[in-house]
Amino acid sequence: MPKLNVKEVMGREAKAQARKDEWRSIYEDCYEFALPQRNLYGGYYEGKTPGKNKTQRVFDSTAVSATKRFANRMQSGLFPPMRKWCRLEPGSAVPDDKKERAQEILDAYVDIMFDQLRQTSFDLAMGEFLLDLCVGTAVMMITPGDEVTPVRFLAVPQYLVAIEEGAYGTIDNVYRKLRIKSEAIKREFRDVKITPELQAAIDDKPHEELDLFDAIIFDQESGRYHYHVVWPHKQQELVYREMDSSPFIVARFSKTAGEVYGRGPLIDAIADIKTLNKTKELILKNASLSISGVYLAADDGVLNPQNIKVQPGAIIPVARNGGPQGASLAPLPRAGDFNTSQIVIQDLTMNIKKILMDDSLPPDTMSARSATEIAQRQRELATNLGSAFGRLMTEIMIPLVSRTLYVLDRQGFIRMPLKVNGVQVKVVPVSPLAEAPKMEEVNQLLNFMQIANAMGPMGQTLLNISEIGDFIAEKMGIEAKLLNTPERRQELMNEMQQAMMAEQQPEMPTDETVAGAMQ
Repeated sequence: MPKLNVKEVMGREAKAQARKDEWRSIYEDCYEFALPQRNLYGGYYEGKTPGKNKTQRVFDSTAVSATKRFANRMQSGLFPPMRKWCRLEPGSAVPDDKKERAQEILDAYVDIMFDQLRQTSFDLAMGEFLLDLCVGTAVMMITPGDEVTPVRFLAVPQYLVAIEEGAYGTIDNVYRKLRIKSEAIKREFRDVKITPELQAAIDDKPHEELDLFDAIIFDQESGRYHYHVVWPHKQQELVYREMDSSPFIVARFSKTAGEVYGRGPLIDAIADIKTLNKTKELILKNASLSISGVYLAADDGVLNPQNIKVQPGAIIPVARNGGPQGASLAPLPRAGDFNTSQIVIQDLTMNIKKILMDDSLPPDTMSARSATEIAQRQRELATNLGSAFGRLMTEIMIPLVSRTLYVLDRQGFIRMPLKVNGVQVKVVPVSPLAEAPKMEEVNQLLNFMQIANAMGPMGQTLLNISEIGDFIAEKMGIEAKLLNTPERRQELMNEMQQAMMAEQQPEMPTDETVAGAMQ
């Protein structure tokens, strides 16, 4: 594919944004009522109004708290901080005689990668990324850094990004709105082309923000990416690069056939969320009426309702009080049924928590959780995710590891001749959520071992102890370097057998002991 000119890039970006606008209504509702802190819809971005109150129509916090809890459980289950959540293994393309050495190198690279992740804002970016994923579509940008922070992670708000699918449903093209001060554009893009218009903006208004967009477009023929930074107001291309790897990681929680953007659990729950929010609003209004009251005033020409303030301790002067025509001022009976509304609230709250997978086990705050309960939570979460788990692996973990290793290679921290494509190098998740189904297999094996041991010597002959140990270690994600090789195990077995035989043999008496006994 030849390089696109600036008008062609702008045309493709405009079409992608137009298709994105079809999702604006449902995405805006999800962000407004469940993620107001990340809501850039409703003019919060176009109007340049940072700090504006985004919770004016939010009267219930059930969806807000449940969404945060769901994202936190996803992060602790898939990308837990301060621990390794994946390992690398040589693929089928690596010869068998070189796999052992390749595994040693890959283990070292994994250690380097996680050391760098702990020194960056990865955990923070991943937390924000998973919040967007609750809506349906999330975007993360991974770029080279400096000597202190070699890899930078940025969770791009979903509002700023428009995407296009390529072959086989993969995200090939990404368009991102970008707002940057004119004086900072040289620091952000070292290879920026300074046009006369851009230079004038830098000289005259260095602190004024420029509205740009960048685009990453995949070339099907060469397998490379074309990266553009465009100033649409002036129709100028400021940056152009050819890249081997896309800096954007785009994930969809689930996807309907024929659609590009994802649908998350918040989309399934948005009807209940809006209904619950409206119910809470009506209850608050009814409560305000119950506290303040509504009054009927007789139009007798003496009492002026405009001069009355209904407040505690207020004295309202009237010309008469009672009589055949009734009181001049009387309270209006309260309408509404609070009991019915509470039943509706309880039902809606349970539905929202069920959709956001927040109702399976007792709350975390009830008591100290045991290891069994934690494992049970992870198994239930893995079961409830279903097919979404495979998509999360394909669209998040594998591209994230591949891109991070690519950046570390370019920065000189590693030398990665192989590609993370499943054939040369494959990514194996070892996070708690990935291990939960494996632990079911381990528990089944342990139960069978108990049954076999109860059967006596005949049952024990069913078990291959050496293979059982390797099986459990693999399922629990134990690194191979922590286990003895088969040769070393045989040596240790021989040593233990010799020691046992030496203990069983009777000690032969020496000449001295015999002579001492005869005296």
